[in-house]
Amino acid sequence: MVLGHFQVSLLALGCMGMSFGYGEVHDKKEMTKLIHKAFEFGINFFDTA
Repeated sequence: MVLGHFQVSLLALGCMGMSFGYGEVHDKKEMTKLIHKAFEFGINFFDTA
């Protein structure tokens, strides 16, 4: 999918709940592992808004 001038994956990873917003705060190291694993699977669109 094209977003402006960027080619992004059709799937995205929403990151808001990783640090605040939805219940308890998650472990920073575990969330970093999750982001790396998502990238390994081809996800390159991370919603941090």
